[in-house]
Amino acid sequence: MKQLIQSFKTGELGLFEVPAPVCEKNGALVQTTCSLVSAGTEKMLVDFAKKSMLAKAKDRPDLVKQVVDKMKKEGVRNTLEKVFTKLDTPIPLGYSLAGRVVQVGDELSGINIGDRVACGGAGYANHAELNYVPKNLMVKIPDGVDDIDASFVTVGAIALQGVRQTVPLLGEKVAVVGLGLLGQLTVQLLKANGCKVIGSDIDPDKMALAKKLGCDEVCHASVLIEKCSEFTGGYGADAVIIAASTSSNQPIIDAAEISRMRGRVVLVGMVGMDVPRNTYYKKELEIKLSMAYGPGRYDPEYEEKGVDYPYDLVRFTEQRNFEAFLGLIQEGKITPKELITHSYDFDNAMTAYDLLEGRIQEKYLGIVLEYKRDIKLEDEKIVKRTEKKITNDKINIGLIGAGNFTKSVILPNIQKVDDFELVGLCTATGVSAQGTGKKYDFKYMTTDSAEIFKNSEVNSVFVTTQHDKHASAVIESIKAGKHCFVEKPLCIYEEELEAIKEAYTGETIVQVGFNRRFSPMIEKIKKNLSGQVSINYRINAGIIPKEVWIQDRTIGGGRIIGEVCHFIDTCSYLIGSEVKSVFATTLQKSDQSIPDEDNVNIILNYANGSTATISYYAYGDSSMPKEYIEVFGSGVSMQMNDFRELTIFKKGKPIKEKSSNQDKGFVNEFKAFKEAVKSGYEAISFESIYNTTKTTFKILESIRSKSLVEV
Repeated sequence: MKQLIQSFKTGELGLFEVPAPVCEKNGALVQTTCSLVSAGTEKMLVDFAKKSMLAKAKDRPDLVKQVVDKMKKEGVRNTLEKVFTKLDTPIPLGYSLAGRVVQVGDELSGINIGDRVACGGAGYANHAELNYVPKNLMVKIPDGVDDIDASFVTVGAIALQGVRQTVPLLGEKVAVVGLGLLGQLTVQLLKANGCKVIGSDIDPDKMALAKKLGCDEVCHASVLIEKCSEFTGGYGADAVIIAASTSSNQPIIDAAEISRMRGRVVLVGMVGMDVPRNTYYKKELEIKLSMAYGPGRYDPEYEEKGVDYPYDLVRFTEQRNFEAFLGLIQEGKITPKELITHSYDFDNAMTAYDLLEGRIQEKYLGIVLEYKRDIKLEDEKIVKRTEKKITNDKINIGLIGAGNFTKSVILPNIQKVDDFELVGLCTATGVSAQGTGKKYDFKYMTTDSAEIFKNSEVNSVFVTTQHDKHASAVIESIKAGKHCFVEKPLCIYEEELEAIKEAYTGETIVQVGFNRRFSPMIEKIKKNLSGQVSINYRINAGIIPKEVWIQDRTIGGGRIIGEVCHFIDTCSYLIGSEVKSVFATTLQKSDQSIPDEDNVNIILNYANGSTATISYYAYGDSSMPKEYIEVFGSGVSMQMNDFRELTIFKKGKPIKEKSSNQDKGFVNEFKAFKEAVKSGYEAISFESIYNTTKTTFKILESIRSKSLVEV
């Protein structure tokens, strides 16, 4: 299938062949019939992507500071590799469409195959022939509303939410500043609400269109103050909705001037935000920002998982705004087609962006893309990129998952090791597949993991998905007779661990991404140890907000399962024994912005009599280095600071070693996997992986029971 994609790094824009998205349980696959090009938003994205690196940096000084801080901690080379990988992330364009349902998720009700639906949401309602859309981001299209009108649903919801924030009363006089797509729809919505409306812009054609669509009075922005005074009999506007898009601060200034005492000002567009305090203070004005489509926007529980807000408490969510907007079209009170200036076949979509970027000198407002090709879903699961010959003497990889960590760490380090061949790439979306597949020269791309497991050319599966999918992929790899490298953790539930243990035969390699044991500094510490060992391992982990997926127990497993496993494995490697019992306690805070489990002290007791203490803290200051280890053995003491500095105290003499870049063992980890596959001998024994993973579950048990727990 085809999708419109732009490179964030270079600004390159084009229609690309990508595999069809997967239909998740809480949504549906929609074949697009038409999509709306949101001229303001998409032009802003396109223009920003085309800027030079220096210009991008000037626009985002906050991100530049983050990069500088990261360089200080991890080194220049490591940081730049991650930055350039992040910049290589492709951007899916579009966020408003109409289409027909071709596949329905197992837990979706009320939507059936063949239904016409209107869909919204950046990253979901893309300019693509097929899209996966979660249930709360789609609504059925009512009878009497055609697909072209329905494709305005997202922009309509944005305008409608702005009007709702204004709380307009019947007969009030409202000013709309900016008569672009949002402004025109805002005018119609206010008229449908029984308001008197004055609109302003700098374009005479847009003023004329607003007048045609029912605006009571229109004027040039330069005379708005005088005209609004006349329009309101000198009292000032009851409310002002700013729908303009400009870096200028003038709309905010003008809004205050034309408002009555205790009026309301609502920002829908993107404008300068230097609020003139005196004017707003003396009139006691209320100022609000309208959040896109309405309640639910930016909430992953609502948008991704489909958890709706109670109808009686949140009357108009973003989905219910979609429904209300389509209802107004059905009643004839909103007429989106009047706003269309250009329509293109999707195969000629690039012409629309020539228009946005000024290569075609024509005025534009509403731009619609129409999709004519009939899609057969079964034909769109795989996109073959090359005809390269795959031989059996290499580690032929089928990669499942291509998130930020995979693209910034795993793939660049795999490339540094000989005898790896990248064969199949499976991602959740075609956008990710296209960018990563091209950059790393995968032979084929898919969104169906079954295509990886059944491919005879693939002998090793790399699993780097979100954590909840690790266990099933490992088991499928074992059943398919393929070696498996899985990013940590191995799994997120104890029953999954037992299922993997039952499936494991030893005939294929299973290795978890416990990279730290392969770090040169950790290996050097190991060489200086013998007998019983005591370890203090302190991690200044930093905050991960509760809404991030790793904190979701059902997806990421939380930080003890998802990250502390790293440090358990490192301790177990250095000690050379298995954990026998564990005691853990957390910092109990009244501030629950981060879980108590993110600040934990853990004592590990080992079968050979050694001990390790892991102190994992999320609430410290980020300027402190992340990881610090003290190791005490027979006649030797060692300190390792963030994989940059190592000091060995032996025979009364400290020996110091420093590195300009962190080496956390990623390259050596993949070398070890290669040797394991070729020799048949595991780099990390399955018994050790099992013990480390089980220990994470027992840590949680110890926290809850406040007792020592046997592993």
